[in-house]
Amino acid sequence: MIIVNIKDGESLDKALKRFKKKFEKTGVLRELRSRQAFEKKSVSRRHEIKHAIYKQNMNLDQA
Repeated sequence: MIIVNIKDGESLDKALKRFKKKFEKTGVLRELRSRQAFEKKSVSRRHEIKHAIYKQNMNLDQA
């Protein structure tokens, strides 16, 4: 359960923004979307490898 304490004089918009950040960090929405459609193990593994290669190339480009 996500709890956001509203500080004195804080606007509701700022508190809502903090709530959205916390919610996104938990990964609930990402997990929900992944559970909606079944993905074979081989396909998910291939996706993980592609993502790892992409991240590795990004790190090499920045250096």
